[in-house]
Amino acid sequence: MEEKTLQNGKRIFCGGAVGLANSLFGGGGGMLAVPLLQKNGYGEKQAHATAILVILPVSLFSFLLYFIRGFYDFSVLIPTSIGVSVGGVLGAKLLGKLPTETVNLLFAFLQAAAGLFLFFR
Repeated sequence: MEEKTLQNGKRIFCGGAVGLANSLFGGGGGMLAVPLLQKNGYGEKQAHATAILVILPVSLFSFLLYFIRGFYDFSVLIPTSIGVSVGGVLGAKLLGKLPTETVNLLFAFLQAAAGLFLFFR
């Protein structure tokens, strides 16, 4: 019982870090969630899929807070939603087919590219 309590405490702490990153930066919680889930015993593909699952409620809640404060632009909703939906379907199909090493490399490249973009912007 004590181990389960400790495990849930770690999950709550990691979830808080993911929620903070996602809300503070308007995204990016998934990039933090994947390595945290892996450190908690999830496999690569399971960590990616679970990160998507936990980001949905965090993103919705964050949006509501941004909406209340007037930080939104609905003009991007439709075109971006179309792109996100197509990309999400393709990504989910690829995750099931790509080797774990390839997923790791793609994820690391994306993180590095995002970091470089922000650094040099």
